[in-house]
Amino acid sequence: MSELDDFRAETRTWLETNCPPECRGPAEEDAAIWGGRNAVFKTPAHRLWLDRMAARGWTAPEWPVEYGGGGLSREQAKVLASELRRIKAQPALNSFGVWMLGPALLAFGTEAQKQRFLPEIVRGEIRWCQGYSEPGAGSDLAAVQTRAEDKGDHWIVNGQKIWTSYADKADWIFCLVRTDTDAPKHLGISFVLFDMATPGVTTRPITLISGKSPFCETFFDDVRVEKENLVGTLNRGWDVAKHLLAHERTMIGAMGEIGAGRPVGQVAADHIGLDEAGRLDDPMLRARIAELEIDAAAFRLAMERVGDQVKAKQAHPAIASMLKYYGSELNKRRHELLMAAGGVEALEWEGERSRNGTPARDWLRTKANSIEGGTSEVQLNIIAKHLLQLPGA
Repeated sequence: MSELDDFRAETRTWLETNCPPECRGPAEEDAAIWGGRNAVFKTPAHRLWLDRMAARGWTAPEWPVEYGGGGLSREQAKVLASELRRIKAQPALNSFGVWMLGPALLAFGTEAQKQRFLPEIVRGEIRWCQGYSEPGAGSDLAAVQTRAEDKGDHWIVNGQKIWTSYADKADWIFCLVRTDTDAPKHLGISFVLFDMATPGVTTRPITLISGKSPFCETFFDDVRVEKENLVGTLNRGWDVAKHLLAHERTMIGAMGEIGAGRPVGQVAADHIGLDEAGRLDDPMLRARIAELEIDAAAFRLAMERVGDQVKAKQAHPAIASMLKYYGSELNKRRHELLMAAGGVEALEWEGERSRNGTPARDWLRTKANSIEGGTSEVQLNIIAKHLLQLPGA
């Protein structure tokens, strides 16, 4: 315990010294740090925050040091996370590379692929998007038809992907392609990486009911992909895809952890006011907010427990579906309460008072949480079959 206490003290001192004031407290959407070769930073302080955290490997604290990570133990990583929460530090890096691709490369990548891509991910120098879903292959992901034709030392890829989040801003894509059209659909799929600047790649944004969206549709027309960018075994990309999906679902579920943005209770107090005892002057809403905060605290502890189980290789493969489902529902509940707490202002679609309709647009955006990364219905089926082992599931 003394070593962990020493680590906490050192971490606290370092964060107090190195986390700029501009990078503390609720973050505006345009302040999120995504990195990449075309990175835009809201302030120089946000760039400094990324550089300082990346230099310690703390944008990927549990990754091995030899790949740019922090090399922290699970216990140390939890201490770091708690100290970041304590000072209300904004994320130094938002990254599909950290959340999804990195774990897949650590498990399936070659040493050359790890050395090439992982340090760049840690430093925020490369931004990734995901090429999984297609117009005819969403929940039935194994039905992908984007085809990679073997040309000897490379493939030529043709097809279409949809819901490729931030594809119009990404540098590279990790993509599922069909490399064997005669094999059963779960076989014959390969997992490949390629640069979005490659000739033949085009993207088109998709606007959702919120009036804005990170989603795009992406088209591949005779795109050259080098064979050195195959991750895992040829025609066994489904193994890599499943591993990555578990991390994606955990990432989406993590949105259920309360931490981003102003607390619901504060928003409600601003619009509804307090009673003589200093409590929110709406007992029904007050109870709903308290229930949400209790459930979110329990969920955060569950996330920590599952993280420990994953580290010890004791986690059930389907547990990510439980976290994704419950985290999605928590996030939707939070935004429902923000709408209830925000009064008339929360109903605005545009205007300075509501920050261009942010509450309403964010509320509508959460509806996609039940769809992306596998629909809630799919997650419940997985939970029923693989966790609860219900008959007939």
